[in-house]
Order: sequence, then C-alpha cells, then structure tokens
Amino acid sequence: QVQLVESGGGSVQTGGSLRLSCETTRDPYCMAWFRQGPGTEREWVGTGEEDGQTQYAEFVKGRFTVSRDNRKLHLQMSSLKPEDTGMYFCAARFAPCPNIRSMASSAFAFWGQGTQVTVSS
Repeated sequence: QVQLVESGGGSVQTGGSLRLSCETTRDPYCMAWFRQGPGTEREWVGTGEEDGQTQYAEFVKGRFTVSRDNRKLHLQMSSLKPEDTGMYFCAARFAPCPNIRSMASSAFAFWGQGTQVTVSS
C-alpha cells in the first residue's frame, strides 16, 4: 500500500505558473500526473520513473515539466491556459511506466486525493 499527497494547487491568471508536488510513503517505480476538468474524463499529463525518465502527453507542448525526486513527483506548469483548469491527481504503480500508447488511468493502482488548479482568463 502507498499513500500519495498532492500539494501546490491554486488559482492563477492566464499565462501564469504553478508547481505541483506529490509525496508518497513508499518509492514506486512509476509516478504520474493526471487531470480532470469540469465535465471531462480524467486524462494523462505526464509520468516520471524512478530512474528519472519522463513522458508527456502531446497537449503539454513544452509548457509542463515533470521531475522525480525519490518519493516526490513534481509538475512545473507554465503558460497556463483556462483549459488547464481542473483537479490534478498523482498516481503510482510498482512497475515500469506504460508506453504512451498504453497510458491510461486504469494502469495505476494508487491515487492521491487531488489538488485543484484554476486558471482564469
């Protein structure tokens, strides 16, 4: 079992930046960020493996950076847009991260409660 706790959410204006963090009680091989906007399905944002490798969803387009520091996963977000608004969740699994084509929330067994990000225009 592992617990994940997200922090760093908040409200910013368009073009602003936020840094989210997720801290775990164990050291999972793969950690990920997902997000869910109002009325939308949960979507994958990016992953960070124990060895430092990262993957990103296409919509990130260089605006977001994932970094892994042992039991912590960070998400540095810049050039934020209103469509980035949503609840951001941290997830973990004790296996290598799925490849991008297989990435899905169902691949992760452990989840945090989420942290809200609101971007106003």
